[in-house]
Amino acid sequence: MSTPSRHKVLIIGSGPAGLTAAIYAARANLKPLCVEGFNAGGLIPGGQLMFTSDVENYPGFPKSVTGQDLMMRFREQAEHQGTEFITSDAQKVDFSSRPFKVWVGEDENILHLADTVIIATGARANYLGLDSENALKNKGVSACAVCDGALFRGQDVVVVGGGDTAMEEASYLSGLCGNVTLVHRRDDFRASKAMQDRVRQNPKIQILYSHAITDVLDVSKDHVTGVRVKDLKSGAERVLNTAAMFVAIGHTPMTDLFRGQLDTHPNGYLKVELGSTRTNVPGVFAAGDVADWTYRQAVTAAGTGCMAALDAERFLAAEH
Repeated sequence: MSTPSRHKVLIIGSGPAGLTAAIYAARANLKPLCVEGFNAGGLIPGGQLMFTSDVENYPGFPKSVTGQDLMMRFREQAEHQGTEFITSDAQKVDFSSRPFKVWVGEDENILHLADTVIIATGARANYLGLDSENALKNKGVSACAVCDGALFRGQDVVVVGGGDTAMEEASYLSGLCGNVTLVHRRDDFRASKAMQDRVRQNPKIQILYSHAITDVLDVSKDHVTGVRVKDLKSGAERVLNTAAMFVAIGHTPMTDLFRGQLDTHPNGYLKVELGSTRTNVPGVFAAGDVADWTYRQAVTAAGTGCMAALDAERFLAAEH
């Protein structure tokens, strides 16, 4: 059996947070290893931005950039600085003692040792599960109003959900788009009263209680033209003309791999110390959407990736 390789910094994940951490760690001569993933939880190397067509709000790109191109540039920069990549998924970790152990590969067949670990596995947006919805993702179906709302400026849109996120998305879109229709399966919202009041008092937002989306139109035209809604009380169905459907029914953080080893919030996101990326295990850091359910933007994820690399560098320096 070969001796497992040991790394000063091992990064799990390759979205904006993971790749920014890799850039900073490599520039600090820490020779990071980035386990960039393969298809864990439906996410691929590069994270959620790999499913985004046009990114118009990342600084430095006044004419927009595709999500794929942006992440390719991140990766090329990290590799140029000296990051080593493994295009596979981390399958098991052991943070009970140092060096930390990370098993990589479909059969957990490659063991890597690490003095520090940066977790940047992200979060996956929850969708309704409709075939038409899946076919029209990034063609009018979105899970991020801040990311894509400006693409539908002045047009009518639909928001699906009943929590604080749905209220925030609807309010945000009402300032950009035409009319906003908020579709919710129940008779009442889960959102805070303040958020509910703000939505109900907004003349540009119409609410459909006890309704569900049954289909997204029009796959044949390769972009959203409307949604079919069903009244869950009467069973009646009708079509709402809309340019986009924003799904706001939550995200699922990719934290199963760390369950029982790292502290999490009740919603499953990793806990970090305020103002840092430190988890409850010294030497293990978390960056990006895996620890952030508030902002969930590429630029904020990149910022915490920088923080995680600096935290890891200072941790190692303090030891030696």
